[in-house]
Amino acid sequence: MKVSKWSERLFGTPIFDPVVTASFLFPLLYLVAFLIIPVLAMLAVAFQYNGQFSLHWFTSILTSDYYISFRPEGEFYKLITMPNGEQVYYIQGWDFGVILNSILVSISVMILTTILGTVFAFVMARYDFPGKNIVRILLFVPLLVTPFVNVFIVKKMFLPTGLINWIFYDILHIFPHPIWIDGLVGVIVAQTLTYYPIVYLNAYASFINIDPTLEEQAENLGSGGVHLFRTVTFPLALPGIAAGATLVGIFSLEDLAAPIVFQGNGLARKLMSFQIYSAFTSGFNVGSPQLAALALMMLLIAVLMFLGIRKYVSMRQYAMLSKGGRWKPRVAKPKSWQAFLIYFVVLPILFLSIFPQIGVVLLAFSEQWGDATWPSGFTLKHIQSILTQPDIERVIINSVMYSTAAIVVIILLSLTASYASSRFKKSKLGPVLDSLATIPIAVPGIVIAMSYFFFFAKVFPDTPLDPTNLLGFNPAMVLILAYSIRRLPFAARSISAGIQQVHVSLEEAALNLGASRWKALTGILIPLILLNLLGGAMLSFVYCMSETSVGITLGSINPDYYPITARMVELITGSVGGAHLTAALGVFLMTVQIIAIVLANLITKQRYSFIGLT
Repeated sequence: MKVSKWSERLFGTPIFDPVVTASFLFPLLYLVAFLIIPVLAMLAVAFQYNGQFSLHWFTSILTSDYYISFRPEGEFYKLITMPNGEQVYYIQGWDFGVILNSILVSISVMILTTILGTVFAFVMARYDFPGKNIVRILLFVPLLVTPFVNVFIVKKMFLPTGLINWIFYDILHIFPHPIWIDGLVGVIVAQTLTYYPIVYLNAYASFINIDPTLEEQAENLGSGGVHLFRTVTFPLALPGIAAGATLVGIFSLEDLAAPIVFQGNGLARKLMSFQIYSAFTSGFNVGSPQLAALALMMLLIAVLMFLGIRKYVSMRQYAMLSKGGRWKPRVAKPKSWQAFLIYFVVLPILFLSIFPQIGVVLLAFSEQWGDATWPSGFTLKHIQSILTQPDIERVIINSVMYSTAAIVVIILLSLTASYASSRFKKSKLGPVLDSLATIPIAVPGIVIAMSYFFFFAKVFPDTPLDPTNLLGFNPAMVLILAYSIRRLPFAARSISAGIQQVHVSLEEAALNLGASRWKALTGILIPLILLNLLGGAMLSFVYCMSETSVGITLGSINPDYYPITARMVELITGSVGGAHLTAALGVFLMTVQIIAIVLANLITKQRYSFIGLT
């Protein structure tokens, strides 16, 4: 009797079943072992001073002007004279210290991406205009991840000889002087252009799911135009928009590509992510308790954002009912002034936002791209280098091996965690498991890298798993574990959606006819969700291949085991001509992503939207 009550309380079933038990315990123990415990190991280091528990490192950070300064230093912008005598507006932003800089950059990116993403989503959801399908495809282009090199193109766009000045200064004569964007402002611009499609996807899903009768009732009562949007449409879509904006805020906080590319003037170095990364690359202070404390502060900010928006979204859910089943979204032909705004304001902004990806391709196939607005010459040598240079071939093979191994683990974790939390809702462990499978999206990659550094150095000292072992360190196992944790939510979301679409009565019928739980799972449920499983696995593989934070920290310790991103950051910041080879690797990653996304859409027969928080 006690065993059955214990089993029902923990696993949601009064009968002890090894399949059910394994479905709960495997993902639970894995996530505790390789997510919770490493973070706790870093926690123990951060709260220790002279062998005793202390808040010393946190106090030293919070009281230092280097980390927090309420009086901004430097000039936001200034008019400078170039060597050729031309005057240029140099825009870099103010310095508020490492922590406040990170928070202000994250908030700024959230605001800008919310504006862009919401405008694009509303136009696509509510208006039918010639070329709409082409615009729909173009809106997905910025989601093609090309670590470092797309930010490199953004930086070139805002140089005095870049694309923006070519359009607005040389051709349209709108700017009184050319502009040069650098520092924290450059980071904000690069991250905005990279992440706004995340808000767009969430906002678009929210707009098309609004019951049209609610807006029609408001119109019947005299509302319309901006008032209708402000009082009805926007509040109904706000939970989805806020979820996307929060994801952007977390991604901005952990981003390393933009600070690395814009680090030249020094201001972009004063971000939390770069401070931790620079400790890895310099080898100085990498095991410092102060660094662990800084990483924990970053984790705290990210988790508070994540939990706050989940609470907000749960409080702002609106029930929308429509007779006759699912409604048809309201789509109308734009009026003349609306069409003018779409074609002459919205679409030009869209074309500028996809130029970084276009620039990656141009850079990969060009002979030279110096200070000129456009590249010169055409060559295939950079693409050929991917296949002919042994070091490039090695990093591609390494990344494929790491990502493939991680995907096997991700599938097992996603399947067991989704099955346990979806099918056994009475279980006390179900909500815990569901939260653990989702929370990695809120944990910055650089924090996982730091926690793994402390954890493996302490648990496996002087072994190939010890990051302090330098050239004796083999990061393969550590990277696979990190990838499997970091990219778990993407596959888990897809598989969980598939399980929820399969009615539990099909499995119950098999069990009633004498089939074992294992037979019902492998013979009925898995075949029915196989498309969701494959789709989620493909997209997780793409994100593993382009994983940046862990790849350029732990993965860059031993050159023999570099993943792609570790080699890319070395090329983009190192040798002359390295940017072209980095762009060639970027084209390779873009090709892999396009193939995976197309296949995932064909397999699942539905458009895949970015993971949300709801």
